[in-house]
Amino acid sequence: MKSRLLAGVAAVVLALVGALMLYGYAQGAEARAVEGLDPVNVLVVATAVPIGTPSEELMPFLTTQSLPATAVGASALKDLNASTGKVTAVELMPGEQLLAERLVDPDDAAVAGSVDVPEGLQEVSFTIEPDRAVGGKIGPGDLVGVFISLETGGLEEEADVPTTKLALHKILVTSVQRAPTAVAVDPAADPEAQARAEAEALPSGSLMLTVAVDTAQATRIVHANQNATLWLSKETAATVEGDSPILQNKDLYR
Repeated sequence: MKSRLLAGVAAVVLALVGALMLYGYAQGAEARAVEGLDPVNVLVVATAVPIGTPSEELMPFLTTQSLPATAVGASALKDLNASTGKVTAVELMPGEQLLAERLVDPDDAAVAGSVDVPEGLQEVSFTIEPDRAVGGKIGPGDLVGVFISLETGGLEEEADVPTTKLALHKILVTSVQRAPTAVAVDPAADPEAQARAEAEALPSGSLMLTVAVDTAQATRIVHANQNATLWLSKETAATVEGDSPILQNKDLYR
């Protein structure tokens, strides 16, 4: 009986020693793995950054993350100390590392963020909400279709009915200015809040679009912007234009 008890105690002791040795090995392996990754702290975009944002205003949009050296871009920035006076050359999207080439001198950004006006055309600007501009996914060089919706006056014979027409095709966007987005939540401080913000994020703030048009098109856009509602579609050079009808309420179910 006594020998069985001693054997049982010895087995328990051996099991505990084995567990401690295994735990120590695992901890050492984890430490060696982390050390092997050679982590580097870099700046990562937490919230979308509009094009042309000064570097001095960038930090609320950024977070610092520790990433394996093998996953860090060659020009990824650890801080903004050497970026004073620069602005973002393009719109920065959440999750991307902040690369040095994303920050340029203001004069260079003006070139990168716009396209030349074709000879013979003129530029005109208007403000529009993202939900009426393909969710805000419009940039310099894109072609857009312009829908005009009137509450009244679209038809001579039925002047008091609402109407909509795709009035202009393949209008060249030369530049886009976006309202600043909300300040980012620090994922290290509140990861759940950051996850909710990313999941629920929708385009917000108005866009100011500048387009290249001829005189007749410019006049239509200005008049519609003052007296009607504009909606935009995103077109390509291959988009079939066709003849857009003037749509009334009674035509919706046909």
